[in-house]
Amino acid sequence: MDIRVGSVVISRAGHDSGRFMLVCAAENGFVYVADGKERKLSSPKKKNLRHVRATGGFIEPSGLTDKRLRQTLLAFAQEHVTGE
Repeated sequence: MDIRVGSVVISRAGHDSGRFMLVCAAENGFVYVADGKERKLSSPKKKNLRHVRATGGFIEPSGLTDKRLRQTLLAFAQEHVTGE
């Protein structure tokens, strides 16, 4: 799957392993991800592409707040786990 800005990914490595995150930017084999709680949209985490897995989900990042991002990722995670 293609990972681009707005993609929902799962962290595969690091202290945030297993968390759903939003890709805020991508460049030179790295992505910048945020979850709205530990990593805010204003200061996303730089991660190697090998350390994230695409889920196929997409969230439009324009006009998104940290609170709305947390709510959307939580709903996405619950949907992803239950398989609906």
